[in-house]
Amino acid sequence: MMFHKSTVIAALGLLAVSSAFTPSSPSFFHKASTNSISIANSNSIQTSSTLLAKKKKQGGGGSYGKGGGQGQQEKQSVKDARFDAETRQFMFTMAGLSKTLPDKSKTILKNIYLSFYPGAKIGVVGLNGSGKSTLLKIMAGVETEFDGTARPLPGASIGYLAQEPELEFETVKECIDDAVQSSKAVLDAYNDMSMKLADPDITDEEMTKTLEDLEKLNDQIEAGDLWELDRVVERAMDSLRLPPGDAKTAVLSGGEKRRVSLCRLLLSSHDMLLLDEPTNHLDAESISWLEQFLAQFKGTVVCITHDRYFLENVAGWILELDRGEGIPHEGNYSGWLEAKSKRLEGEKKTETAAAKAVSAELEWIRSNPKAQGNKSKARLKRYDELLLATAPTELRSAGQIYIPPGPRLGDVVVDVTDLKKSFDERLLIEGLNFSLPQAGIVGVVGPNGAGKSTLMKMLMGKDEPDSGIIKIGETVKMIGVGQDRMEELNPENTVFEEITGNMDELDLGTTVVNSRTYCSWYGFKSGQQQAKVANLSGGERNRVQLAKILKSGANMIILDEPTNDLDVETLRSLEEALLNFAGCAIVVSHDRYFLDRTATHILACEGDSKWHYFEGNYYEYEENRKKRLGAASIKRIKYAPLLNA
Repeated sequence: MMFHKSTVIAALGLLAVSSAFTPSSPSFFHKASTNSISIANSNSIQTSSTLLAKKKKQGGGGSYGKGGGQGQQEKQSVKDARFDAETRQFMFTMAGLSKTLPDKSKTILKNIYLSFYPGAKIGVVGLNGSGKSTLLKIMAGVETEFDGTARPLPGASIGYLAQEPELEFETVKECIDDAVQSSKAVLDAYNDMSMKLADPDITDEEMTKTLEDLEKLNDQIEAGDLWELDRVVERAMDSLRLPPGDAKTAVLSGGEKRRVSLCRLLLSSHDMLLLDEPTNHLDAESISWLEQFLAQFKGTVVCITHDRYFLENVAGWILELDRGEGIPHEGNYSGWLEAKSKRLEGEKKTETAAAKAVSAELEWIRSNPKAQGNKSKARLKRYDELLLATAPTELRSAGQIYIPPGPRLGDVVVDVTDLKKSFDERLLIEGLNFSLPQAGIVGVVGPNGAGKSTLMKMLMGKDEPDSGIIKIGETVKMIGVGQDRMEELNPENTVFEEITGNMDELDLGTTVVNSRTYCSWYGFKSGQQQAKVANLSGGERNRVQLAKILKSGANMIILDEPTNDLDVETLRSLEEALLNFAGCAIVVSHDRYFLDRTATHILACEGDSKWHYFEGNYYEYEENRKKRLGAASIKRIKYAPLLNA
């Protein structure tokens, strides 16, 4: 069967074909070829016209099959030419794409047909382990062992941000200069030609030719807004809060390397960006800037992200990966959420905890910002109600996170007075005062390096302030998770052993739950529970740590960047659990959506070592900050002078 336009369904700013349209013969899509993507650097890919296909041979039919002959080869070439002609309008095309783990234990991607239109903005969602990163690696040419076809538009420039990118230059400035090298070359050529016009010996013919070339270059400069190149570069470096230009890349942290790599991609004028969790290690202000940049970006964007404001404000399409299938939805996050709610309703699953969580989030997202803020503040008056609430009846098999209540809190939870803290010759915190009420959820925001994690360590008694008072109430039973996920995990344990202590059942205060069911709430299903902690990714360690501590019956929880690497479903479940938690929480997070849904207060570092404590969610804080400080552009973090007393 040939691949005809009549067999496709337009979807996802892209074109989608259901598995019902699978060709009867696999030979059309399983063609012999070599990997035609040449990696220019760790972030940039230049494509050629050759189709991408898996390298290993196929037994039986197909161009890798035995037998054949010249006639069959000619027929295959005709099919390939037709496929090439019919997909040339798309930035990227997948046909019959499947990916199975090397040990054949799991099919990650199952017979996916998708074609992305130029300029489409696509958000990719799905549970952890559903194949999101694998899909991007295949599109980037990094993963080459797969079945089917994955082909970029011939000649298109594709930029790829991996979860752990590597930098090939010695300094930050060299990395950024390389990204804009082609743009600077255009400006240099324009300047050289302009100088040529001043040559008194130039002939009329040479002048005419030079003026024509200058006009072409000027059109190119205007189209790329290259006259503002220096300003654009400076703004991007400031907005993503890059380290200084002379900083050595060899000593940068993982988060700093990601920010430099992301900045390189955005400045490189690619036709298509493949971004794997680009908001990780960015603060809320930087994420807001990135959102605006990508919304205005003229090329195609395929982005794996848990940032639901990006999915709401930028994405025109949502691609959900579910049990190997690619399910496209035309619309933004709230539209996808509504469609998912209807799908659960059609599947008679409206009474499940997952469906109720979707319904609650949908109700929240439909309300206006003022109503959303009022809902957050209403929690402060519900402490007694939350404390007396029983665990949900469907908890034993719900698959939703539940945080058991701890002892009743007294009037004093956390009181901080005139706190001061310096680190490594930098003054991080000066004159900080705040008081946490009984049912308060405080979102802590600010640039990387501002002292957020240091503050959390002081609250947990792991560090001491230079001066000031931290008073923890006598009734407080505190637990906390830092960013170093392996610090309190035993790498030799399995996931099940680490979370449950090898117990068959877990006592969650007001209810008892099967231990394997409890592990599944955090995305660890069946065989995954037997994986060694030492072999887990950062996101998986995050979930193990959350599962381990949230069952302890504390009444005060401190979480440092808990949303990193969590999928949208787990995030929603964590939000609902915090909203129903009979206690207090202090959460360091860059996730604006998460903070808008859960926070009753915001504690923000606003530069020069000054912090501001505000009652309200993140949206309300931002409105207040703009009134107080003005809508200034983002700058790299500055510290107040460290003066000796």
